[in-house]
Amino acid sequence: MHIKTGDKVQVIKGKDRGKVGKVLVSFPKENRVIVEGVNVQVKHQKPTQANQQGGIIEREGAIHASNVLLYDEKLGRGVRTRTEVKDGKKVRVSAKSGNRLDK
Repeated sequence: MHIKTGDKVQVIKGKDRGKVGKVLVSFPKENRVIVEGVNVQVKHQKPTQANQQGGIIEREGAIHASNVLLYDEKLGRGVRTRTEVKDGKKVRVSAKSGNRLDK
């Protein structure tokens, strides 16, 4: 999968198209990611012993990894990436500008 937890990404498909956020969790086996502030879902929660109040909770839902692109700070938008081997390590590089995206 081309996206990792902690990456800054831009959504390219769906109702949240154009939004930029940080990847909170990635699920490589399902090829899905949870992005901060994207695909916000409403959950009605009953009062329980742990949560006496209950109520309506908003939380982010998972979206498919193909619907996001890694965000390039220099270009100010999402870019397609390729991998290159530098100093014996695989790094992600912007396909358009050649900027190194891994720190």
